[in-house]
Amino acid sequence: MNLESLWCLASCHCMVSSTIMAATKKPRLRLRDVALCRLLSVVFVTLCGVLLLIFLLSSNSTSTTIVTHDTDSVDAYHHDLKFEKWHDLPQQSDLSLRLEKMNRLPPRNLDLYPTLAKDHIIVVLYVHNRPQYLKVVVESLSHVVGIGETLLIVSHDGYFEDMNKIIDGIRFCQVKQIYAPYSPHLFSDSFPGVSADDCKDKDDPTEKHCKGNPDQYGNHRSPKIVSLKHHWWWMMNTVWDGLRETRDHSGHVLFIEEDHFIFPNAYRNLQVLTSLKPKKCPDCYAANLAPSDVNSRGEGWATLIAERMGNVGYSFNRTVWKKIHNKAREFCFFDDYNWDITMWATVYPSFGSPVYSLRGPRTSAVHFGRCGLHQGQGENKACMDNGMVNINVEQPDTVSNIELGWNVHTYENQPGYKAGFKGWGGWGDHRDRHLCLSFANMYQ
Repeated sequence: MNLESLWCLASCHCMVSSTIMAATKKPRLRLRDVALCRLLSVVFVTLCGVLLLIFLLSSNSTSTTIVTHDTDSVDAYHHDLKFEKWHDLPQQSDLSLRLEKMNRLPPRNLDLYPTLAKDHIIVVLYVHNRPQYLKVVVESLSHVVGIGETLLIVSHDGYFEDMNKIIDGIRFCQVKQIYAPYSPHLFSDSFPGVSADDCKDKDDPTEKHCKGNPDQYGNHRSPKIVSLKHHWWWMMNTVWDGLRETRDHSGHVLFIEEDHFIFPNAYRNLQVLTSLKPKKCPDCYAANLAPSDVNSRGEGWATLIAERMGNVGYSFNRTVWKKIHNKAREFCFFDDYNWDITMWATVYPSFGSPVYSLRGPRTSAVHFGRCGLHQGQGENKACMDNGMVNINVEQPDTVSNIELGWNVHTYENQPGYKAGFKGWGGWGDHRDRHLCLSFANMYQ
């Protein structure tokens, strides 16, 4: 009931009252009719009063009712998030802004796992859009001994509902999802996605009047390819310096991908490795679940192994992250779209000494992906043998199998990129390089 309706009712009441008054002036009007008119008048006035009361109550209720969404508690939860919008970050779309706000939501499953274990190792799973692979790694994580003691962070490169549904089903630990808000996959017609006036392939900017800088081989950027390096660097900066749950974490953080199968003993083995590292290998920067050679299952020796850091199940602490962050310019300006090759070829060598990682002699994680860049999305297109992942988990893989008294065997002559290697390209556009630098300054 609005004010206009009440005004109409009041006007009608006046007309009825006037009619009744006129009727009382007629000498022949019977007493019974007069009484009936007066009764109708009283009823009408009472009805108007009731309607007016309902209107006032409904107005007051409407003014205090707030529709509650999942993101409404964000500001209260993350009011102290240290984040500064840099002027050179791209203008965000509505979806990008919504995802950025979702990044501040608290972890799920707090009712099932209200506290984290002391000295827990945070697990970060970074993914793109390979749901068939993600199902495998999530299933493997569900069998990891001790996983309920820690926090699992899933970092998404883009927004894909099939991937979200899989993560929504996790009940074995605290889980938090974050989304790269500047992923090229979120920008359909502007940088860092594809712009209409972007140069393509080997276009000559002068002839084509297009925008962009080619890499050292004359090729212009591919948003699908550069997203790999952008996501990894954004994720690292956000996990270490941006999230309330992690920015004060001084222990190790384990990083895995959507095509890594994690053995049941992985978490317990990693706890042993991180505790042994300061004494057994003080020069080691990290602890790994798997050999740097992705085709190796380990030596099987009764010793610990120190070798170059691999990209399957690697972990390090905040001290190492600070050293990496200090090399942001080297990382962002090296012409290679692969984050790991960039680290091996330019960042690690800049530390001044060999970068070793400590691991066991038997792998606790394996890389099962069989196809290339960003493939394996469809139900029938997953790059696995006959749609299945056949990984033999033996009894030693189910319990911690690292002995505290083992010595360390060090691979001193490690394979790597020789001095003068300039990268495989794909990362020559100035816009990508400066966006990368902006990520390094977001939380400073």
